[in-house]
Amino acid sequence: MLEDLTLKLDKALKKVTGQGKISEQNISDTLREIRRVLLDADVNYKVAKKFVDDVKEKALGTEVLASVTPGQLITKILYDELTKLLGEESRELKLNPTGITVILLVGLQGSGKTTFAGKLARYLKSRKRSVLLTAADIYRPAAIDQLKLLGKSIDTPVFTIDGSKDAVKIAEESVKYAKENRINTVIIDTAGRLHVDENLMDEVKRIKEAVNPTETLFVVDSMTGQDAVNSAKAFHEQVSFDGIILTKMDGDSRGGCALSIKAVVNEPIKFMSLGEKLESLEVFHPERLASRILGKGDIISFVEKAQEQIDQKEAQDLEKKLMQNKFDFEDFLKQIKMIKKMGSLQSLLGMIPGMGKALKNQNIDDKDLVKVESIVQSMTKKERQNPKIINGSRRKRIARGSGNTIQDVNRLLKQFKEMQKMMRMLKSKGGKNMLKNFRLN
Repeated sequence: MLEDLTLKLDKALKKVTGQGKISEQNISDTLREIRRVLLDADVNYKVAKKFVDDVKEKALGTEVLASVTPGQLITKILYDELTKLLGEESRELKLNPTGITVILLVGLQGSGKTTFAGKLARYLKSRKRSVLLTAADIYRPAAIDQLKLLGKSIDTPVFTIDGSKDAVKIAEESVKYAKENRINTVIIDTAGRLHVDENLMDEVKRIKEAVNPTETLFVVDSMTGQDAVNSAKAFHEQVSFDGIILTKMDGDSRGGCALSIKAVVNEPIKFMSLGEKLESLEVFHPERLASRILGKGDIISFVEKAQEQIDQKEAQDLEKKLMQNKFDFEDFLKQIKMIKKMGSLQSLLGMIPGMGKALKNQNIDDKDLVKVESIVQSMTKKERQNPKIINGSRRKRIARGSGNTIQDVNRLLKQFKEMQKMMRMLKSKGGKNMLKNFRLN
């Protein structure tokens, strides 16, 4: 996520990192390069200029401690200003504690509204809300079918009126249906257009007036850069919204949309979406994205994702097995399934400090995880528990059963053996105490 921006900012900071002391000259040189990086990332010109001016003012007005290098100082100021630019603090979704909550999704066609509706429904259900999805996009037949499929996958009802071409009526009736069936949250998926036009705005206005939503959320494709910011501005001027959703943040996004949109429309970013999986949705935390952009990772989000998937007893059992060197392919398979639920490998590794730079230009493909899983699943239970018995004929059977080559099977077995060796070393060096004493900085 935003790896290109991270690498370019890191390169720009090298101009001041090696300096013995901070000066107006080396600050100016560094910030000139940072301004160029921001503009290349398609950040709004006015936003980029103000950002650089604010950083310069802070940098030149800060007393430098003897223990702080110029590189550390400018990085800290950049982090503070990026956090401020992105919204300073996370803003929660407004949910009525009693009565019904109506969430209206608006935005251009192709922004990812329908997929986000499914993700939001899953997110709210995990927080004990009852949810109804409303298919109010009457122009794109695939949108209704897509929403029905998403609803089925998360066991959530989808409200439609067969044959109706009245989006306002569909929205109104869905709210009535929710009240009658004691459903406390309605998510309305509206139609989009390829560009902002009068018909689109008129329909959205009428739906909003009819259902009086608790929250109106503008869903935007972060890969479209300044076009996304311009459409957000146009929407907000005619149909005010309460928050922004950044979708496709795992794609080839240069960062211009994420860094500009809050400053331009002055509304908070509430969620960001990273991938097609329904679980790939994150509450937006400005300080965490600022940390990722500066290559410092986001360990807090990583731990939160892990905690959502890890059962405490299973974690304790796993620790015991690791320390007793009894970790086998059965346990390995459980961990693969847990990692898959957490999100894409690329996004997870990006949360670990320094990984973005270390994995520069390397394509981390989730298909590799699927391949490993298929190999392990093709083993018998006895083979998973005791990999030493996997001889040549067994390897051929496993390769054939999983649709992989014998070389793939051999490679996995070798890697697993190396991992077990590492675990033995950890045990001999007092690994139990190391695990118990681990703390996040």
